[in-house]
Amino acid sequence: DVQLVESGGGSVQAGGSTRLSCVASTYTYSRYCLGWFRQAPGKEREAVAGIDKEGTTSYADFVKGRFTITKDNAENTLYLHMASLKPEDTAMYYCAEDLLCRTRLLLEVPLEYDDFASDYFWGQGTQVTVS
Repeated sequence: DVQLVESGGGSVQAGGSTRLSCVASTYTYSRYCLGWFRQAPGKEREAVAGIDKEGTTSYADFVKGRFTITKDNAENTLYLHMASLKPEDTAMYYCAEDLLCRTRLLLEVPLEYDDFASDYFWGQGTQVTVS
């Protein structure tokens, strides 16, 4: 079975940086659209950043200029580089295969989780805590 495995979360001081990684167990990232999402306690899961098959990126307004999504096709690894972290960035972060390549649109017009969850294949998540 395909698996997406995130790593790199943990506790970070406000203003600090960290990098999340997501490795796919069986398929090639170059053929897929991918995204990073997050869910804070008591809140809906929300899109953070997306990258399409050509490598074009898109971001939520609340992370623009602070977070960068990249992928290493040779290593089948997706990254989220996070800088200037704020306490409000505290959340569980999920990588996902974007089955319909719709993350760019989702970033522009947010939807409730139930309305887009089935359009993605999700990793198990990694916690980031900023204090």
